[in-house]
Amino acid sequence: MEILVIAPVTIGYDMPQIVRYLTHPQVLMEPLKDVRAWSLNEAGSKRVATLAARLGSLAGTRRVVSSDETKALETATPLASALGVPLEIRPRMHENDRSATGFLEPPEFEAVADQFFAEPAKSVRGWEIAEDAQRRIVAELEACLAGPQDGDILFVGHGGVGTLLFCALSGIGIDRHFDQGPGGGGCWFAFDSQVRRPQRGWQPMEALMTGV
Repeated sequence: MEILVIAPVTIGYDMPQIVRYLTHPQVLMEPLKDVRAWSLNEAGSKRVATLAARLGSLAGTRRVVSSDETKALETATPLASALGVPLEIRPRMHENDRSATGFLEPPEFEAVADQFFAEPAKSVRGWEIAEDAQRRIVAELEACLAGPQDGDILFVGHGGVGTLLFCALSGIGIDRHFDQGPGGGGCWFAFDSQVRRPQRGWQPMEALMTGV
């Protein structure tokens, strides 16, 4: 199995910043609609609004970078607005491409997702290969972090590629054991912009309001 390792970055003139990767929270599942166009449901929207009203640890954020999928934008836009910063949209931060199967009922989806992580060098039922998705999300991160930063950075994306990123930053093989877990999303992890190792595992977005 290929293990993608991100080497620590040490740039003398660039002060380290906190980089956070936040996944969108709960969505409204609409089987007849492209999953990339799914919106947040009422619970997910409420969680985002609550965080936007009480930014906590996000107060020092100077960049918000988002996937172009609707549910990610609906998470990132209120946060960027509350922070008073422009929203940067990176289409290649999208979730792993699952368009080959379209909508799958939750039990079947979970089974295929298990296989996606367990066989990262293979395409499972036409899905994007996990190793390819990992290289893509890492490349997007590296492109965004190139050069000095003037404050903390918030990436807003998805659970699947977020887990692949977590594994790469941690220097470990792809494994669903490091997924954000059940609950519908709305979780985050953080790392230093220079050391680039997760400080701890996934935390609920509510922890940001308390300054954790």
